[in-house]
Amino acid sequence: MNAIVALCHFCELHGPRTLFCTEALHSPLPQGAGCSDSPGQGEQGEDEEGGIQMSSRIRSNSPADGVSAESSSPGPKKSDMCEGCRSLAIGHPGYISHDKETSIKYVSHQQPNHPQLFTIVRQACVRSLSCEVCPGREGPIFFGDEQHGFVFSHTFFIKDSLARGFQRWYSIIVIMMDRIYLINSWPFLLAKIRGILDELQGKALKVFEAEQFGCPQRPLRINTAFTPFLHQRNGNAARSLTSLTNDENLWACLHTSFAWLLKACGCRLTEKLLEGAPTEDTLVQKEKMADLEEESEAWEAQEGDEGKPHAAPDVVEGRELTKSPTDASLLSDCSWNVTPSRQAVFRSLRHMRQVLGSSAFRILAWHVLMGNQVIWKGQDRDLIQSAFQVLQAMLPVGCVRTIPYSEQYEETYRCNFLGLSPHVQIPPHILSSEFAVIVDVRGATCSNLYPVLFVDDEPLSKYEFVVNSGSPVATDRVGPTILNKIEAALRNENLAVEVVDQCLVCLKEEWMNKVKVLFKFTKVDGRPKEETQKLLSILGASEEDNVKLLKFWMTGLSKTYKSHLMSTVRSPTCSESRN
Repeated sequence: MNAIVALCHFCELHGPRTLFCTEALHSPLPQGAGCSDSPGQGEQGEDEEGGIQMSSRIRSNSPADGVSAESSSPGPKKSDMCEGCRSLAIGHPGYISHDKETSIKYVSHQQPNHPQLFTIVRQACVRSLSCEVCPGREGPIFFGDEQHGFVFSHTFFIKDSLARGFQRWYSIIVIMMDRIYLINSWPFLLAKIRGILDELQGKALKVFEAEQFGCPQRPLRINTAFTPFLHQRNGNAARSLTSLTNDENLWACLHTSFAWLLKACGCRLTEKLLEGAPTEDTLVQKEKMADLEEESEAWEAQEGDEGKPHAAPDVVEGRELTKSPTDASLLSDCSWNVTPSRQAVFRSLRHMRQVLGSSAFRILAWHVLMGNQVIWKGQDRDLIQSAFQVLQAMLPVGCVRTIPYSEQYEETYRCNFLGLSPHVQIPPHILSSEFAVIVDVRGATCSNLYPVLFVDDEPLSKYEFVVNSGSPVATDRVGPTILNKIEAALRNENLAVEVVDQCLVCLKEEWMNKVKVLFKFTKVDGRPKEETQKLLSILGASEEDNVKLLKFWMTGLSKTYKSHLMSTVRSPTCSESRN
């Protein structure tokens, strides 16, 4: 998280001062924050808190180094600071923690070394302890702007027996440029910062009570003549926070707390790119996954009951049919003519169009879009499966019903993509039907090779693809609009395959939106045919092929979308609004 956490103090002599600040560095360490250890200090033990591992190092410089660092620092000079305004001793370079997971370094100093960051932190410190104060002067508050950053500030008091009013005023501030992120982190920051200041106040309270027990200050001040200026400049009045809490390791502990706070606050929220509502393909895929999980759970439960019979024959048959493409017995009957490294597969729609030819591909694509049964006969199962994967990209997920490979013909209602062994006999009415297309994959002779497209070792050059259909109109008629756009994208060689895939996604979403409108208009609202025809004209889908395509794609709508429309129509509020 790109933020700065700082502890600030309102000094009676010098006003608001920054005592201690921690920042995350993604670049090399700044000047004065070295990593080499002094002989007497070495590396501290590794700390693990909340799944974060950090290694802290502390290095002491010589007094000469401290003088040079002080002279180059944008902060206040030594003469402008008292004991209460100073946290680290002169020559102390600060604290460094190394995040092993992200290689980010968390560095703590009296104030930032960068002049611009110093100005931002200084202004936030002044505002948090002067004008931007919540009622009661203790508690959290938010302020800031785009230019100087946005600030989460929590002010609090620390008990001091020598201070006016027996307390001193401090604040912990978090500064970042992302307003939304800071506001969303408010509950987390409030809880963690309150834990830090509660610990500080608890330590200071013990010191305060011990001092008051030894030498009560209230009666002593009452009996002493009132000398405000002398009392204000009393040497014991400006005390450091370490003396107020009696904790010599206070700044090291604060560094660890601030570094963990930056790390944890940065990990708890992540940005995600939302592209709108989920598509119909996404909803259908989720529904299919849910159905498969329920089916697997049911079968596991039945297998666990040894005394109970198995499922009904029709259910078992459907399950076996689903598993048939990967059945071991079917795989053993197949002879493979290509090596695994050079399998004959279709890489894309453009590749298939080049192999089959533009005329045969148009016939095949027309049947795919219309929802007719697409049958591929051949010996090479990988080739047929790759063909189905390429062709299915033209349809919504809900419209795809596939049996990749079978030893017998399956009816249209069971699948619209069917792979068959070359020995399977197709019924005569299917061969002459205009609602089916058959692609026969045969071994090619030398005269049937594709020398223009392929080299001699190209696996697809060993096959000949014959496309037959009982529909003579697919090559003559205009066809559905989406088919013409797909062919135009495939013909454009300037478009990469990835760009064509994205065009196909956009075309499917465009026509699925038309399907949703038509479904709502006809199935839910029950509008008459005349109004439906007007709607189709408005949608640009009044042609016969476009109407058939919309009706077929309507079967691919998700159950979630249909139930949502039905529940909306049946709700009383919706009925009243329609009336």
